[in-house]
Amino acid sequence: MRSPFSLAPLIMALALSACSFFAPYRIDVRQGNFVDQTMLTQLRPGMTRDQVRFILGSPLIVDAFRADRWDYVYRFKRGSSGDVEQRTVSVYFVNDVFDHVDGDMGDIEGDYSTQNRTRVIEVPKAKD
Repeated sequence: MRSPFSLAPLIMALALSACSFFAPYRIDVRQGNFVDQTMLTQLRPGMTRDQVRFILGSPLIVDAFRADRWDYVYRFKRGSSGDVEQRTVSVYFVNDVFDHVDGDMGDIEGDYSTQNRTRVIEVPKAKD
């Protein structure tokens, strides 16, 4: 007669191999400030910092050494594949008024693929 302890390694091996077949569900993780083209088109040169903050929200990073620049960083990690995308939009001020914006943007419609993620950001010029 076999002892129950002789089957223990076989049961353990089967239990551990079953864990590799089923991956746990992982959620999509979004962090930071999502800034899209429609928000950026509302910006006008000469706006105050409060007006820019009202449109874009509070910046994620305010550099103590460069008070004339705000950085809006958005990070998206897809749970199913683990792919990570990061976008950065920098807003520049001259004499405490909005001057221009720079950065990279992905597709606005919510496609978070890493292909074709760089986009030119257009801000209309101030009318004289």
